[in-house]
Amino acid sequence: MDRDTAFHGAKVAYFCADQILVYRRDDVPEIPFPNMLDLPGGGRENIESGAECVARETEEEFGIVIDPEELTLVQQYENWRGEGRPALFYVGKLTHRQIAQIKFGDEGQNWEMMAVSEFLTHEDGVPHLQSRLKEYLDRRS
Repeated sequence: MDRDTAFHGAKVAYFCADQILVYRRDDVPEIPFPNMLDLPGGGRENIESGAECVARETEEEFGIVIDPEELTLVQQYENWRGEGRPALFYVGKLTHRQIAQIKFGDEGQNWEMMAVSEFLTHEDGVPHLQSRLKEYLDRRS
């Protein structure tokens, strides 16, 4: 996806074996999906690409540097608001070393490596991200 593509934001599912990186959003009513389990990513800044967006957000939220070239674009989706520019969904891999280097930022309550199957069925998971991840996994099998 190049810089000229109009998109609102991007999210990424980082895998390590059968787990993915998730975090619990802050529990404040002013934000979307308060107190829910979310995936790294966020809104686009300037003219960054989707991969650059999720790499930047990952560094801001988790303190680890990700090479945007190592991320794979899965799909462009209608954004969760149902209007406006689309959202992008990526997948990537984390090493055990990267996970050990995580320094959680000031957005969210905590993070964890969660079994993919648990995230897909967790009542606190952000629903549209659960759906995107399930679609990706279904296409792979």
